[in-house]
Amino acid sequence: MEALMTWLEARLADNSIFTLQTLGYYGEGLVTTVQLVVLSLIIGLVAAVPLAIARGSKHRWVSLPIFFYCYVFRGTPLLVQLYLIYYGVVFIDGIQETWLWVILEKPFVPALIAFTLNTAAYTTEIFRGAIKSTDRGEIEAARAYGMSKGLMLRRIVLPSAFRRALPAYGNEVIFMLHASAIASVVTIMDLTGAARFVYARFYAPFDAFLFVAAIYLCLTFAILYLFRYLEKRLLAHLKPAGG
Repeated sequence: MEALMTWLEARLADNSIFTLQTLGYYGEGLVTTVQLVVLSLIIGLVAAVPLAIARGSKHRWVSLPIFFYCYVFRGTPLLVQLYLIYYGVVFIDGIQETWLWVILEKPFVPALIAFTLNTAAYTTEIFRGAIKSTDRGEIEAARAYGMSKGLMLRRIVLPSAFRRALPAYGNEVIFMLHASAIASVVTIMDLTGAARFVYARFYAPFDAFLFVAAIYLCLTFAILYLFRYLEKRLLAHLKPAGG
């Protein structure tokens, strides 16, 4: 590790902008961005599965609140949602006198809540459409085997829906990665925040933001490769024979 740092320091000796300290800011921002995106996607995915099932319920008192939630969070900008949650927490009566304020006063948590609610709304609709388009033959075959609704949902409907939803969900993951760039507006030192810091310090907008754009591009290609691999493995049965 020391040898690597010495090599980097020698390579960057003549560079006034990209020094070890500057790259450290970008590294810290990368870790924050990955944490924010991964946590929001995991929590949003866990919440979206039961919401998607309930969204397809025949009981309107179950499906309507979920429809309203998805409609609101899909129909308003993520930046507005972030502002409302980040600044709106302060106006909750008595919140600053409770233990919750110790958690919520940090900008990372309100940003995580906003990102999670947003991605959960989109993912709910993705999975609802995938569940709704389940082939009737699969359902009839499950019924013929005597499966209960819960068992049929767990063994037939959800695995089949997940495979169909994979391409659309891959787009949602990329969207959340790109949308995470707005986290810096609430003082979070993510990748974009690091680029803004470098720009403010060295007055070099092209260097600062082109470098962070390259990092986002690499992350996007990595996500694309991962989902292409998953699609190839999980959707192999859809390829034509001999293809």
